[in-house]
Amino acid sequence: MGNSKSRGLSRDLLDDLKRNTKYSEEELCAWHNTFLKECPSGRISKEQFESIYASFFPDADPKAYAQHVFRSFDSNSDGTLDFKEYIVALHLTSSGKTMQKLEWAFALYDVDRNGTISKNEIQEIVKSIFNMISKEDQKYLPDDENTPEKRTEKIWDFFGKKENDKITEGEFIQGVMGNKDILRLIQFDKPQKVQERLKEKKQ
Repeated sequence: MGNSKSRGLSRDLLDDLKRNTKYSEEELCAWHNTFLKECPSGRISKEQFESIYASFFPDADPKAYAQHVFRSFDSNSDGTLDFKEYIVALHLTSSGKTMQKLEWAFALYDVDRNGTISKNEIQEIVKSIFNMISKEDQKYLPDDENTPEKRTEKIWDFFGKKENDKITEGEFIQGVMGNKDILRLIQFDKPQKVQERLKEKKQ
């Protein structure tokens, strides 16, 4: 595909995205053409983003989580995602490096964008994660993390914080990097993964 250039996709942006994501030039051009078909204005609104997200989770309610994900990627807070923000979002949530993913996870949990995370912010994100896990799948969760409140307590206790303390980005990344269990608790785990893990435990 000699001429893979997509309409409106500049060489600078293409090179930037190739450097910072795992996608090839052909993939980026294909993504861009699809993006323009779905969003002719070249920007995706929060509502469009929510509806794309909803299509991935037909048996759950991902709206609140999708709003938080959208906020964490809307780097200039203008209420839309341009192609670059959209591609970076796709890359980070599917295959980004651990450090990049943790920086993004911190941004996701830092709801008010003040540079620290409170216990209430953790509970807000954890609640939105629970909305995406069907009631049936929630039955398979361990007793000490089968409600948003219990999962929040487990995360908060791990960081050794008092009720009104805050977690800085450094503390968050260092803590999560050293503990796979906490990494699992802060992420949205697809329900089938939860069930697969339970099957492994039963064997």
